Amino acid sequence: MSFSDDEIERYARHLVLAELGGPGQQRLKAARVAIVGLGGVGAPAALYLAAAGIGVLRLIDHDAVALSNLQRQIVFSEQDVGRLKVEAGAVRLAALNAHVEIEEAAERLTPDNAAWLLEGCDIVIDGTDDFETRFAVNAACVAAGIPLVSGALGRWSGQVGVFTGRPCYRCLVAETPPEAETCARVGVVGALAGVVGSMAALETIKLIAGAGQHLTARLLIYDGLAGTARTVGVAADPACPVCG
Repeated sequence: MSFSDDEIERYARHLVLAELGGPGQQRLKAARVAIVGLGGVGAPAALYLAAAGIGVLRLIDHDAVALSNLQRQIVFSEQDVGRLKVEAGAVRLAALNAHVEIEEAAERLTPDNAAWLLEGCDIVIDGTDDFETRFAVNAACVAAGIPLVSGALGRWSGQVGVFTGRPCYRCLVAETPPEAETCARVGVVGALAGVVGSMAALETIKLIAGAGQHLTARLLIYDGLAGTARTVGVAADPACPVCG
């Protein structure tokens, strides 16, 4: 797979990295990544993955852009309010990098459609804020053998983890918490979304390029208020309903 002169100049800072280089950039160009939820995590992740030269980005989100989204979902502008997120996002990402193919799926991912919405993808990023969708994404990824990069945030803290089969996300979160928190309920500082979304994009790039040490079976927890981060292991649950 060859690069055009435009691509060579565009990805010059990647091409000189020993851990990435030409072969790694070729793997990025050949990859198809699904982003489920073009929100606080998915929006910045999409921007960095498009900039990095991912071959195909599949955007999955049924929602429309709201004014309250603009505080953290930086792929959108004021002119996008009321438009479907996948439509507005596709225009912005195409303007950022014309070499990236954008696939739009303006649907809510459910257990019934998850398999075909994620079909053909090499990696899935889940940035949704409800556990029903997270569980459906996880189950579909486990069934298809697709690595899952999971990002979540709220208030001043966020987390990113990578799940490649066993343990899976359901080993970490067995059931929906009784008082599940969403950004709409508890709030979130906007810049935190950029931190978590960028980390999700970075883990995706590392997985595709085969660079560095991934967060597989580990969870990176970032405390933005304290300015600290820690990494904890995720153990497989023998009773997990998905991978157990």
